[in-house]
Amino acid sequence: MIPKQNSSEFKTLSTAGRVTFIRPVEQAAEERVLINLKTLVNLAPQAASLNLHHSGIRALHSGGYLSRFRGRGMEFDEVRLYQPGDDVRSIDWKVTARTDKPHTKIFREERERPVFISVDNRPTMHFATRGVFKSVQAAKIAALIAWAAQRNGDRIGGQVFTDQFCYEIKPQHGKHGVLRFFNSLVNAPAIAKTEISFENVLARLNQHAKPGSLIYLISDFRGFNPQVENYLSKLARHCQVVLIFVYDPLEKALPEHGRYRFTDTQREVVMDSSDKARFNAYQQRFAVLQQHLLAVAQKNRLRLIQCDTTDDPLQRLR
Repeated sequence: MIPKQNSSEFKTLSTAGRVTFIRPVEQAAEERVLINLKTLVNLAPQAASLNLHHSGIRALHSGGYLSRFRGRGMEFDEVRLYQPGDDVRSIDWKVTARTDKPHTKIFREERERPVFISVDNRPTMHFATRGVFKSVQAAKIAALIAWAAQRNGDRIGGQVFTDQFCYEIKPQHGKHGVLRFFNSLVNAPAIAKTEISFENVLARLNQHAKPGSLIYLISDFRGFNPQVENYLSKLARHCQVVLIFVYDPLEKALPEHGRYRFTDTQREVVMDSSDKARFNAYQQRFAVLQQHLLAVAQKNRLRLIQCDTTDDPLQRLR
């Protein structure tokens, strides 16, 4: 995208056959348009302050999440009246003496929960008018989550997808699991070209994510349709799901004055913001998607985080 007025303020950048125009900043152009392994690795110290909505780490090897199942675990839950079959070793003698009725302690088990990060790398993610490419922002967000999960002792796995392939990474422990995931982000595997829709990706996510997983879906959500919503609803029944909506400020709203040329090196569209009908329709499309995501998140008790290409990803995750 380049405006025909004040065009000297913009710079042309190209990656993987796609062209966009963004304002120059101090950082190297390559770091703004390409996912860099060194950048992802260097995010580890920042992730130390990030909490992935844990209830708190109780024991290094037992995991940092409270299970829905009750039993003799590390975390005390409540005291209730003794019931036939309860373990007599769990009787709370102080409460029993005070109430003159037998009471037993109930514990909630802590269980390890895999963290599964699904990252959208479709062509629409290779775009920005300011900040960094949406694909780069998504990778940084994924890296922060992966480092935070590794610090909490969780297994890290994920999914990287385009419109031609979808690659799953089995959850693994430690830095090896993190670096394996980063490698899939930086070096997409050479897979035979096929056409994969967004709903196909969500269907695969349902198959590969184990029940009880913490799932992050990082995308611009182009192609969000009833089938995608249905798969998210199924996923939410057995997993905790966080949606991270990445977008460029220009996708939300065009400047009010000027003519703007959009190109992917093959096709070209000119948008004149003085054409009020097209101008309003353009902005309405984004608003509809945004409201739909909010409604789906509320309906299925999902967490929705919105992040544009100029945001600090760490602050947005916090």
